[in-house]
Amino acid sequence: MGSIVTRRALLRLAGAASVTAAMAGAVRAEGGGSVFTPGPGFANSTPISVAAAALRVRRRDTVAAFYREAIGLALLEEGPGYSVLGVPGVPLLTLVDAGDAFFEPPTQAGLFHIAFLMPDRRSLAEWLVHAAHTRVPLSGFADHNVSEAVYLNDPEGNGIEVYADRPASEWQWNGDVVTMGTHPLDIDGILDLTTPERDIYTGAPAGLRIGHIHLRVGAIAEGRRFYEQGLGLASTRGQRADAAFLSSGGYHHHVALNIWNSAGAGLRDPRSTGLDWFSLRVGGRAIAEAQSERLSASGAVVTVRDDGIEAIDPWGIRVRLLAASA
Repeated sequence: MGSIVTRRALLRLAGAASVTAAMAGAVRAEGGGSVFTPGPGFANSTPISVAAAALRVRRRDTVAAFYREAIGLALLEEGPGYSVLGVPGVPLLTLVDAGDAFFEPPTQAGLFHIAFLMPDRRSLAEWLVHAAHTRVPLSGFADHNVSEAVYLNDPEGNGIEVYADRPASEWQWNGDVVTMGTHPLDIDGILDLTTPERDIYTGAPAGLRIGHIHLRVGAIAEGRRFYEQGLGLASTRGQRADAAFLSSGGYHHHVALNIWNSAGAGLRDPRSTGLDWFSLRVGGRAIAEAQSERLSASGAVVTVRDDGIEAIDPWGIRVRLLAASA
């Protein structure tokens, strides 16, 4: 029989001596005490939602093993220079060989974190016990009012959030601004939902999806022009100067932007590791056509693909817009 997982054990994985210290890790991951997050299935039922992402990595086998063992993703496909991971029938993460590329510094535009959304709180609990039993290093825990989140990094420093939404009926809105904060996570309450003495997490649940993508950018106003005005996402956290939280259909956010470490950043270096592309699923031809027209009119580089279009944001981040059936 394995040892019982306790709050103290989980805090040790996060290198923290207290819940307050662990929360500080989440504050660093989310940029302060005023952050963002709703109910099972909501994130992926909106007119626009996140489909998948790809990372350029130096050690593909090592990184793939991490996502399989730590997150529970399955290897769906593998070929020369790439691996596709996800849950059965749903590709979520592609890893692309980057050779001896340099590691992208946090001051460049690029990925802040990929947020894997668990279908429910119990699934989050089972994964958290798994992380403790397998000694996955964690960097923070937080209750964001509308979600409960755990933060970590993959072996090449790419940020990860694993979270579960609270029911959308519990969110508090003031007009078009959702109430969000960063509070201590109720670790004991989460652990009560499962069996802390043993690891019963046998892999990512079938309902696991990417709930949101959080990016580092060089300027918020410029980012809003591309992601809000061009892609048609709506702000859910007001007009902050340091960050933007943008969503479709009333979700807390599908895309976040921040300048916390990257203010003034220019074009990304394609020779670096990090985010290669991410995709948004668009639920209607009219939306896709409007996006394409707005992006082209704004001067963005737009390329037609068999499964939709690809646009490049002001920092060289590639965003694929896919038809809902793709």
